[in-house]
Amino acid sequence: MHHTDTPIIIDIEASGFGRGSYPIEIGVALADGSRHCYLVAPARSWKHWDPDAEKIHGISRDLLSTYGRAVSDVAWRLNELLRQRTVYSDAWSFDMSWIGKLFDAANIRQSFRVADLTELIDESQMARWRDMKDAVAAELGMQRHRASGDARILQETWRRLHQRAA
Repeated sequence: MHHTDTPIIIDIEASGFGRGSYPIEIGVALADGSRHCYLVAPARSWKHWDPDAEKIHGISRDLLSTYGRAVSDVAWRLNELLRQRTVYSDAWSFDMSWIGKLFDAANIRQSFRVADLTELIDESQMARWRDMKDAVAAELGMQRHRASGDARILQETWRRLHQRAA
């Protein structure tokens, strides 16, 4: 990847963090800066719910049952949007498993790869990452812990750190 290419970022909010947790909101920031966000209606077998996680992302079960899309619809849309591309996550191990869970429940083959965002940043950028991310979040004034907003914040943080390096 040439470092001037803006990476596609994916961010996922989930029902919790332990075993049995599942994706409830998936946000994507494309290379051109456009954003896509999908609320996910839980599959029948997905029962896990952590009230502490709900306090962080502010997405209730009622909101999901009213506005959430079926897992097959979200999986299909992600495949259409991201086909054959690599998307990057700052919580790779969690996001990989939640995406896997979505595609398993939808019984659809995933057509894109999820990679760790740290593959795209060097040590000096890593050292400045948190401060830059906090500054970007404050400047953009976006609600944290909502998937497409977080994806946009991560993408802009990457962009600024790479501008300085160029």
